[in-house]
Amino acid sequence: MKRVILSADSTCDLTDDLIKRYNVNIQPLHINLDEQYYRDGVDISPDDIYATYQAKGILPKTSAPNPIEYIDHFKQWTDQGFAVVHISLGSGISSSHQNSLLAAEELPDVYVIDSGNLSTGMGLLVIEAAERIERGMGAAQIYQEINQLRDKVRASFVIDKLTYLYEGGRCSALANISANLLNIKPSIKVDNESGKMTVGKKYRGSLPRVLKHYTDDQLQDEATINKKRIFITHSGTDQKNINTVKELIEQNYRFEEILITRAGCTISSHCGPNTLGVLFMEN
Repeated sequence: MKRVILSADSTCDLTDDLIKRYNVNIQPLHINLDEQYYRDGVDISPDDIYATYQAKGILPKTSAPNPIEYIDHFKQWTDQGFAVVHISLGSGISSSHQNSLLAAEELPDVYVIDSGNLSTGMGLLVIEAAERIERGMGAAQIYQEINQLRDKVRASFVIDKLTYLYEGGRCSALANISANLLNIKPSIKVDNESGKMTVGKKYRGSLPRVLKHYTDDQLQDEATINKKRIFITHSGTDQKNINTVKELIEQNYRFEEILITRAGCTISSHCGPNTLGVLFMEN
């Protein structure tokens, strides 16, 4: 059986420690900011994006790697006789999946999985794939099992301010929210059937108070939740906000592992600062 290499788009938003722990090979997406091109997580940070917006009012455009870039990425391992399992940003959100799929058609033993998700919604599947590689499972079986897990991911976020989504036109589901209602804090969730972002419950009040209500809302059906791990993923926020959610989860829910990550440039450029989500899987 061929050795399996695990690959994922940079939008999986795993920390450097998790990437190292699970031997994930990252393919960066592109960030076009102020007429300059960057690689997500390589030569630009979310704070660079926020600073540019504050100074110039410019938001970035994000784009997927092209098929040639994916071919070059995968060939590092297929030329050595390895199989590759690649988990892409959801096809309902980006052309990343289609481009990586085109690349896979040109190479042997490359298995491209449409995560149907973003951020650590992807990350949950990446870790599941890594655990199967550690157990010695073959690429074809990993591909089959991760595809079956995709619908079990529950990914959502609370947006503190709609400025980035509203001005960037990133989420069509928000088109019916009037500009004079920008003080609301909507939850944005990934629809598992379409893979697209939809608007969930809309909250009002201070961010710490909203985060408590949001977290309880997401975890209320406790019996259906897989307690192996949960992500708290944010786009840059006060540590107090992270602690508020973490302590609530620790006190009221029984997850084996609580992982805290910061979203990368692709996700942060769509949502802006002070976005925070809890992401987990159902049984």
